[in-house]
This record gives sequence, structure tokens and C-alpha cells, in this order.
Amino acid sequence: MEEADSQDLSQDISQDISQDTPADHVFIAPSIHENEILRGISYTHHAPIPSRIQGDLSTECVLGVDEAGRGPVLGPMVYGLCYLPLASHRSLLAETHHFDDSKVLKPEIRSNLMEALCTPGIDLFEACGWATRVMSAQDISSDMLKPLGAYNLNAQAMDATIELIKEVFALGVNVKEIYIDTIGKEDVYQRKLQRIFPTTKITVAKKADSLYPCVSAASVCAKVTRDAALEVGYQAYRSPDAQSEEPKTSARAWGSGYPGDARAIAWLKQNMDPLFGWGNECRFSWRTAKDLLETKNNGIGVSWPDLNNDPHVTRMTDFYVTAMETEADEPECELTTWYGKPVTESVF
Repeated sequence: MEEADSQDLSQDISQDISQDTPADHVFIAPSIHENEILRGISYTHHAPIPSRIQGDLSTECVLGVDEAGRGPVLGPMVYGLCYLPLASHRSLLAETHHFDDSKVLKPEIRSNLMEALCTPGIDLFEACGWATRVMSAQDISSDMLKPLGAYNLNAQAMDATIELIKEVFALGVNVKEIYIDTIGKEDVYQRKLQRIFPTTKITVAKKADSLYPCVSAASVCAKVTRDAALEVGYQAYRSPDAQSEEPKTSARAWGSGYPGDARAIAWLKQNMDPLFGWGNECRFSWRTAKDLLETKNNGIGVSWPDLNNDPHVTRMTDFYVTAMETEADEPECELTTWYGKPVTESVF
């Protein structure tokens, strides 16, 4: 079973699990599409172009991109994007609102910042545009586990980034500078992006979410959207017999969703179906899920027949007959010629 770049990425990513755990009352942003989340469908959300840019689309803008949820075994990976007038980049985001890498900010603070981005009348709402790409655990896994031509996580992430940026350009926004937290080698990634967006200054760097405020803001958009998506997804596990007035269950039972989080592992163990595993909230391409299903006889083994070498296997096509076989059979079945008999080229 293939995994994220042949490993559990979270094993090599040190994170403060307490900071990665969703807030008790996370802000539910417009980027939360409940129906798609519950069905395990990936989707993109774009906030409206802010008034300070919409009023003059020639305004030079800076744009940042970052992700949240690359390593967890539970929940989506979310790419966030934020753009604003270049002249306001540091003064508005860093000096006025103190944006930083979302993993450094407390859950309540990043939730409040996201709410400010979405609230009319606040300077962040008037100046900043943002977008998210929610990549469901189901889609991530199915792409990585393709028997032929597996679509690895780096490729999925890079394509999501490129599409988000292209969509902002398509809106008519005058993006002059782009800053991105790296995927793989910075120079290779930067050269690829520069070929796609040749008229824009592009910087790809490690820890870009701590260096460039627009990337910090994108990081907050991604992280709060993921936190809220976990809350929505967890409601599928609410008891069907619960009374309507019962408070909703909390996704904090999932913890951060990382394999290194004891709460996430405990939940996986307690809620594993021995045949199907889990729902669309789980990344089956992760080693963690594979080990739980295949070791210690936790799961039910399935044997698949070798269709090419087993003479005792009956194929669906064995029930089909050709026109020649039909004509040779006596008596002829009325149903096989109900709509007429097939003809050959010689008829024409």
C-alpha cells in the first residue's frame, strides 16, 4: 500500500499537538461546504474580491499560499490562499493584526483572525481576498492508491496550489508577488511556478508562513477551514438516537488527527469496522491505517482470485455469446433476437 511519499509524513514533522487540535468553538467560515465534506468530496471556495481591490483591479497585490493537514491520518488537507494590496502587506497583516504561522497561534486566536477576514466592516475583510482548496481524505487516498500511475501527495499539493493561483488571476486580480511555503526542493518548485506565471515575482521558501505575512494569513485560512471541516465531519458519528436538543459531539475526540496523537489512534481503534475500516474521513494510504487493518488480526482478510491464471474462475464475459455462437445454437432463444440479429460488413 503506497503512503504519503512512501512514509507517514507526520512521523518526520514535529508539531505541537495541542496547537493542532481544533478550538472548542472554531469559527465556521464560508469555506465550509457541509454537504461536500460529509460526502468526502474535494472542493474549492473563493471569497469575493475585497472592495479595496474590486474598486481598482489595477491595484498591485501580493499573494501567499500555505497548507494545513498534510500529515494527519484523519481529515482533509487544505490549501489556503490570501491576497491583498502590496502596499498594505506587512502593515495590515503583521503590524496591526499580528498574523503568524497558524501552528504558532493558539487555536482561539487563529479562529478569531479568520472570523475577522470574513466580517464586513473590518479592515481585513475590506482589503484581503482569500480562497481554500479542501482535499478530502478519500480523494487523497484513492489517488495515491491507484494501481497504475499513482498520484502522489506532492503532485496533488502542487496542482492544488497552481490551480488556486490561476483562479485568482482569472478573476482579474493584478498579482505582482507570490510567496509559497515549499513542497520539496525550493529551487525546483520555484522554477516550475516561474514558467507558469512568468510576469510575477515568485518566492518559494521553507518556513514561508513565518517569514511572509500573506503566507501566514493563508496558513490561518487553511488551518481554520480544516479545524471546522473536522467538526462537520465528526457529526456523522453522532448517535442517531440523540435528541435534537443534545449538544453536538466534538471533533476533539479525534485530537489533531496525527498518527502521533494518542486520541486519534484511540478513536481509530475503537471505531474500526473489521471489513471496511473507516469512513471517508480516513486516509487509507497512510501506514497507520494499513497497520491497524492488517496486523494483529484486526481486520477481515479478503482473497482476490487471479483472473489470468485460475481456470476455475468464472468471468462475467463467459456469459456473453457471439453472433456466430448464437446462430449455431439450436433452438434459438427468442430473447437473443428480440431486437433483430447482428449483421456483418458483407451486408453493406
